[in-house]
Amino acid sequence: DSSTSRGLGDVYKRQLGVLTAVTGVSGSGKSTLVNDILYKRLYAHFYDSRTRSGNHDGIAGLEHITDVIAIDQTPLGRSPRSNPATYIGVYDEIRHLFSALPESVERSYTPGRFSFNVRGGRCEECAGEGIVVTSLHFMPDVEAPCPSCKGRRYNEETMEILYRDHSIADILAMPIEEAADFFEKQGLIAHKLDTLCQLGLGYLQLGQSCTTLSGGEAQRVKLGFELSKVKRGGKKFYILDEPTTGLHLSDIRKLLDALQRLVDAGNTV
Repeated sequence: DSSTSRGLGDVYKRQLGVLTAVTGVSGSGKSTLVNDILYKRLYAHFYDSRTRSGNHDGIAGLEHITDVIAIDQTPLGRSPRSNPATYIGVYDEIRHLFSALPESVERSYTPGRFSFNVRGGRCEECAGEGIVVTSLHFMPDVEAPCPSCKGRRYNEETMEILYRDHSIADILAMPIEEAADFFEKQGLIAHKLDTLCQLGLGYLQLGQSCTTLSGGEAQRVKLGFELSKVKRGGKKFYILDEPTTGLHLSDIRKLLDALQRLVDAGNTV
């Protein structure tokens, strides 16, 4: 009846803007409910109506959210060129910082000069990979540091440009925690790096290949990216799948604090 409908509507609204944990024994239907029904239904609503969700009678309250974001443990990228700096967007900021230095301006170096994906600034012997791969018949390929750049990815001319006595290669080799201190006066860069530190990822190298990250580390980098751009009054719907797997208790606390920040900004987790 109408009174029951109003009551259910109030319940639905109360489930938004909070942190909700779905628990249960193995095989009880947690993944089916959250991933196959809830996420796919929301994804179909916001992005692709062709997406088929699991059987359900209906979902109320879609008008109260603006987006759905799944933060899972899938790899950040299959290419060894992808790293935390590129994923959270500080790599572009750092390259622009280097290109604005007086010596770069004198040499007409653009931000592209400081990319290991572009000819000109990268080491051409390894094409900016930092490693050379030797293919062996009937055996796994062998990887070794590039003999020309010693694994630093850039040519000598590029690494002659220094920001506070550090080359672009030096900075990518920094642990994220050290890089956050190094760029403390660069507001946007420092903010994004501090977010990763708050998630317990300060030990990762800024330029560490994403292919070497564990599933939990990849998930927290994704979460850090979302946190770095969160604003008050958000109405997004975030879904995480077993985000605490393999984490130390102190890291779980950091993770929960980060999730609460999303909720405090008006989002649903």
